[in-house]
Amino acid sequence: MAKIKVKDEVVERNIRLTGEIIKYILNNPGMLEVMPEKFELVLLPEDDPEVRQLNLDLLDKYGSEGKPIVFARVNTHAIKSLWKPSLFVPVAA
Repeated sequence: MAKIKVKDEVVERNIRLTGEIIKYILNNPGMLEVMPEKFELVLLPEDDPEVRQLNLDLLDKYGSEGKPIVFARVNTHAIKSLWKPSLFVPVAA
C-alpha cells in the first residue's frame, strides 16, 4: 500500500478538530440517537482544504470497513462560537 504523505501540522489540525467534534458529541448526546450504529465519521472542514483532502484520502485508502459513513462539514473558525457541525449520512439506493 502506498503511504499517504502529509505534513505534521496538517495532522495536528486534524487531531484538534477531531477533539472538538468529540466534545460537541459528548455535550449533545442526542446526536448519537440519530446516527447509524457503528458509523465511520469523516470530518470535512470547509475552511481547511488540506485536512479535508487528508480525510478523503484516508477514506479512499482504508474505506469504511462496511460501516455507514457520516460526513461532518465544519467551519473551524466558528468552533469557539455557537458552533454546530453539519452532518450528512449518505443513503444507499
